[in-house]
Amino acid sequence: MPATTPPSPRLALGVLATGMLMTVLDGSIVTVAMPAIQGDLGFTPAGLSWVVNAYLIAFGSLLLLAGRLGDLVGRKRMFLAGTGIFTAASLLAGVAASPAVLIAARFLQGVGSATASAVGLGILVTLFTEPRERARAIAVFSFTGAAGASLGQVLGGVLTDALAWNWIFFINLPIGAATLLVALRALPADRSLGLKAGADVAGALLVTAGLMAGIYAVVKIEEYGAGSVHTLGFGALALVLLAGFLLRQAKAANPLMPLRILRSRNVAGANAVQMLMVAALFSFQVLVALYLQKVLGYGAAGTGFAMLPAALVIGAVSLGVSAPLIARFGERNVLLTGLVLLVGVLGLLTRVPVHASYVTDLLPVMLLAAGFGLALPALTALAMSGAREEDAGLASGVFNTTQQIGMALGVAVLSTLAAARTESLTAAGRPGPEALTGGYHLAFGVGAGLLLLALGIALTVLRPAAEKHRQKTGQENGQENGQMTMAA
Repeated sequence: MPATTPPSPRLALGVLATGMLMTVLDGSIVTVAMPAIQGDLGFTPAGLSWVVNAYLIAFGSLLLLAGRLGDLVGRKRMFLAGTGIFTAASLLAGVAASPAVLIAARFLQGVGSATASAVGLGILVTLFTEPRERARAIAVFSFTGAAGASLGQVLGGVLTDALAWNWIFFINLPIGAATLLVALRALPADRSLGLKAGADVAGALLVTAGLMAGIYAVVKIEEYGAGSVHTLGFGALALVLLAGFLLRQAKAANPLMPLRILRSRNVAGANAVQMLMVAALFSFQVLVALYLQKVLGYGAAGTGFAMLPAALVIGAVSLGVSAPLIARFGERNVLLTGLVLLVGVLGLLTRVPVHASYVTDLLPVMLLAAGFGLALPALTALAMSGAREEDAGLASGVFNTTQQIGMALGVAVLSTLAAARTESLTAAGRPGPEALTGGYHLAFGVGAGLLLLALGIALTVLRPAAEKHRQKTGQENGQENGQMTMAA
């Protein structure tokens, strides 16, 4: 039986976007409140990193599994379960009185976020089947993710300064409860394949353990070093487990991840581009915030408001411009334009001075962030373009997984390079602000290089819309000529 049509597709989109906003906000809102959390709960400097790492490890390692489970047991069920777990874990985090409780709550938040967000795109692409409507829906969904990170920094600063750090978690309670109530009615009761269609327990264990080991290795690079036994050991373990997972999927009668999903050049290419783009833009989202606070002396709320123009321009481009441009010029061309603008963003940041003027040195950078509002909707459409309806949850999970891997790589590699460069400049006798700025310059330059690599992949791997149209037309003409020949 076909999936039940919800009372309002737009209401369903609103529910999915709200769920996405809640989880994205949680990822960025915590970073602003970290000093207050450390002072109140008595975290050690090393222990404090687990407030972020516990969430990232659970979130990134479970996305692929959660996406496939959505196809097997129902995407609506997974979204509701994930939102419920996330909301309950937010309450636990808000009342936490010890580091252990907060870390456990953050891990559970990661589980809930992975369960809900992994199926969001899968629900969306099966709900909006007409290309123009789908493009608009993806633009809304992409804007929520892109702007939510900047909004989280503003909200985190305001809540921490005005109330207490606990409120960055308590704010999720009314949002989560409202999302659950509306989702029960608004989301379609989708058709599920049943667990027997992909009950690959061994594959599930291999991919989850492999991703967990890999993400753990990456997020601890700054502490142990890239060439350490710890990093190389866990990295090797992750590669072995993931290689075993791929071999298992090639031979399993009911694979957890049918490898056909990776045969599409657009799907594989879009995920590779996204991983590089997200890793590069960590330097914009996080290192610019650190530059504003540590070099220019901005406060938590001031930093959030300084970055607000980026969120606003991303929102304006995502919601008002990206869908018509994609319909007119195709996803690939819009993506390429967005990537060029983003290279310009990081290129300008490599020249930002120690004593910067916000209007002349930083505001142009914030406005050029419009490139993200072009690139992300186009990437999302490309990554979901090759998925069958029965694989939509899996494709959504893969896309979210590469996003998290890119984020973890950005955090580990760019922050480590910036710190090493800062230490080198400090040892050479440079003043603190100048040494910090030099470290950030290096990270911005490496980020620009990652974006250029992403641009090269987009140019060589992704197919333009015109080519896909020609192939489709050629297939139809071939079928038509074959029918005419048979008739003759």
